[in-house]
Amino acid sequence: MSADTLSDLLRAVRLRGAVFFYVEGKDPWVAETPRSSEIIPAILPGVEHMMEFHAVASGSCWAAIAGEPPVRLEEGDIVLFPQGDHHVMSSAPGLRAKVLDPGIYFTPKPPQLPFSISVTESGMPTALLDGGGDENTRLVCGFLGFDARPFNPLLASLPRVLRIPGLAADSRSWVGHFMHSAVEESNRRRPGGEAVLERMSEMMFVEVLRRYADALAPDQTGWLAGLRDAAVGRALALMHGSPAEPWTLERLGEQAALSRSTLHERFVHFIGLPPMQYLAQWRMQLATGWLRDSDAKVIDIALEVGYENEAAFARAFKRTVGESPAAWRRANRARVMGRTATMA
Repeated sequence: MSADTLSDLLRAVRLRGAVFFYVEGKDPWVAETPRSSEIIPAILPGVEHMMEFHAVASGSCWAAIAGEPPVRLEEGDIVLFPQGDHHVMSSAPGLRAKVLDPGIYFTPKPPQLPFSISVTESGMPTALLDGGGDENTRLVCGFLGFDARPFNPLLASLPRVLRIPGLAADSRSWVGHFMHSAVEESNRRRPGGEAVLERMSEMMFVEVLRRYADALAPDQTGWLAGLRDAAVGRALALMHGSPAEPWTLERLGEQAALSRSTLHERFVHFIGLPPMQYLAQWRMQLATGWLRDSDAKVIDIALEVGYENEAAFARAFKRTVGESPAAWRRANRARVMGRTATMA
């Protein structure tokens, strides 16, 4: 049984990172990013959901979902927009700008931009927003993508704005070093760079989640809060670690040292789903991974995720995903081939 439920989840939803870059602002400055769903094709083609993050390497600034109250950021702070909201980064609260697709930063011949592209001493391109003032701020920005369907309980448990103070404050720490290494790796595009960015992004994101979970109030609910609870966390670990086991509420209760009714109530309180419903959806998330990444027969996948026969698995899959396993596999591979042909 896996002892690390969070890592299991991040692997299953295919967390990955791409396109890290610097933004340098001289006050007054402002930049807006549209909803992530609008720019996924330019940044991380093929992902279902994308979030942007910003780390304040030097100076200070403000971050806000467009039209909502801003959050003050100091040097070393990291802010993420987990739900992919249209957001604003600025030198002062209330500033707004024309929304630009970040993908234009990386086109071979960018169109006329309201900022210049400079090169740092280390050779990294930087978007310079020069308002003519004396106050300078440098941001490290990046994107994280992952699957949202058929089941990603982590996404629903994250806020729209997630600020972690001081995480990158120490340039000697691995997080501070990561920010600059990620920009370098993203722009030099060396062999294996994509895999390096994925692993580095996962490390950074896990650290953000750890800090966020540690700061949750005792009465907070959601997947991370449930993971922190002894009984619910134990039940989650059992289902994630051995999804093919014939779990029942009674067996999970015995393992978590709670009665069936108490575990059910506690699980629903934190996770928002009964344990058996959670297990069924988790199995379908794993199944889509097998269907996408392997040529395994449907019956073998059914057995791997806890179904005794293909018919029962197919019914459950269609109920959750909306189409049969074979149809989902064909459609997914057609989409991948279409993206590959377009990129070529």
